[in-house]
Amino acid sequence: MAELTIEATLENIPKVTAFVDEHLEELNCPFKAQTQIDIAIDELFSNIAKFAYNPEVGPATVNVEVEDDPLSVVITFIDHGIPYDPLKNVDPDVTLSAEERKVGGLGIYLVKKTMDDIAYEYKDGKNILKIKKAIG
Repeated sequence: MAELTIEATLENIPKVTAFVDEHLEELNCPFKAQTQIDIAIDELFSNIAKFAYNPEVGPATVNVEVEDDPLSVVITFIDHGIPYDPLKNVDPDVTLSAEERKVGGLGIYLVKKTMDDIAYEYKDGKNILKIKKAIG
C-alpha cells in the first residue's frame, strides 16, 4: 500500500492525482480507467478541501492499494474533518436540463457511476471514503 498525507487544499489536487497516477502507470492501467479515477480524485479531494475543515485547513491521507482477481485499485481518502457521508445525497435527476436541476451533487453522482464500488464510514473521528476500480 502506498500512502500520501497532504494538506487538503485545492492547490494540492494535482499532487494527489500525480501520486495515484504513478501507481496506475506501474499497473499499466487503461487510459479510460485512469481518466475516470482522475476525475474521481478531483471531485473527492476537492470536497475534502472545501468542506472538511472549513474555514480551516487540515490534512488528508490518500492510500492506494492493489487487489487481484480482478486486478483493481482501491483508493482511500481519510480526513479528520466534519463527519460527512456524500453517499447519502440524493442522486440528481439527470433527465432534467441543466437549468432545471439543483446545483450540486453531480460530481459524486459521476464518481458513483464510474467506479465499481464506493463506500463511506466515519470511524475514530475520521471520514473514510473508499473507491474501487477494476483495471485489468
